Amino acid sequence: MNIKRSKEEWTRRYISFIAILFIIAFGTSLSIRANLGSSPISAPPYILSLIPGMNLTMGQLTICMHVFFISIQMLLLRKDFEKRQYAQILVSFLFGLYTDLTMWMTGFLQIPFDMNPMIGYPLRLIELLIGGAVLAFGIACEVRCDSLMLAGEGLPLAISRFLKRDFGKVKICSDTSLVLIGTIFMFIYFGEWSWKLIGVGTLISMFYVGIMVRVFSPHIAWLDKIFIPKSERSASAKAIPGDEWEGHCIITIARMYGSGGNAVGEAVAHKLGCPCYNRQIIDQTARQMGYSTEFVAENEQNIPTARLWELIFADSGIPASLNPSKEDAIFVSQSRTIRGLAHNGPCVIIGRLGNWILRDNPHILRVFIRSGLDFAVNQLTGRFHISKEEATRKIERVNTGRANHYRHYTGKQWTDINEYDLIINTDYTGIDGAVDMILHAAKNLK
Repeated sequence: MNIKRSKEEWTRRYISFIAILFIIAFGTSLSIRANLGSSPISAPPYILSLIPGMNLTMGQLTICMHVFFISIQMLLLRKDFEKRQYAQILVSFLFGLYTDLTMWMTGFLQIPFDMNPMIGYPLRLIELLIGGAVLAFGIACEVRCDSLMLAGEGLPLAISRFLKRDFGKVKICSDTSLVLIGTIFMFIYFGEWSWKLIGVGTLISMFYVGIMVRVFSPHIAWLDKIFIPKSERSASAKAIPGDEWEGHCIITIARMYGSGGNAVGEAVAHKLGCPCYNRQIIDQTARQMGYSTEFVAENEQNIPTARLWELIFADSGIPASLNPSKEDAIFVSQSRTIRGLAHNGPCVIIGRLGNWILRDNPHILRVFIRSGLDFAVNQLTGRFHISKEEATRKIERVNTGRANHYRHYTGKQWTDINEYDLIINTDYTGIDGAVDMILHAAKNLK
């Protein structure tokens, strides 16, 4: 994807990336010093660097591995390999230098493996978590920087494009393969399993780093002040529809499945004489992306728990402009649609993270509608003529998908009261009562 950026902005991003790369290397080295096992991407070079008589350092071996990864990318993508990604070669040498530097810097922090377990294990775990957090912060900054990537991330991206497979699944296979290769090296050269080379820390790193990236990502928007010149930030804000809000009222409605949120939203829109956007957002997204409405409906607002863990597990430094995830593509398209609709005039927007996407609009009323399980079950059994057991399972599945979707894209909890201005339980108000409460609250926005 070609991104239109000024020369000054690209320069800022590249210089920032050099600093971010050091943070990633430092976090990786600190995690290794915990002596609980290296991360998947560092496992092969770290293990090889410990072989008696090895003349290459871990950083030098990392360079060799990354150059090999880049060669495979070029072979798979050929003409589709972006010119700016040739800089991965220079990045590999710089990262190798940083690796040796940070391993030297953190040498005194290595906790002996034979230390008293009552003291050693807690210290190692703390160091591992600190190192993982530093690494995750670096990765979150790398994604925000959106300029280059490490070869360890470029390879699974190239494979996913070549095979036309989901990036998350390819990344999981890639990390697993690196751990397997490291394990083979460990047995070949050391003849036994060593928990300080590949151990519980390796497994923790797989999940913990991804989770921490999600924690940091919503809180580093301030980096744009470094990446983007002030004059261009101002010009960009004026050029984006929906970023200069008019004074009209926008109501967003998040709702638990079966709580009557759709009916409430439609009734509120009818009484206000404004449009209500729900299914229409799906239709417009499908037209814009060339997908079927069924495909969009199945993949928006819904991330099953297994898929959420897959996304967390595979989370790493893929710049946003290169991310091939269908969930991300739908989210970006729907975000643009929602901001455009809110800019056009008063409206009610149901679901689809409307409260989050429009959080900078001062004229928005953010509503969350919930209900007890019995109320929701009765709604579904009457509407779909299904059993109470089937309705209960469907309610749990849909609500879990919506909560996962919200957590994935906002880093927040879907049911957090701080995310909304008005929370209504239709168990007590009914549909009509909920409508009256929203209309009364909306008067304060005018």
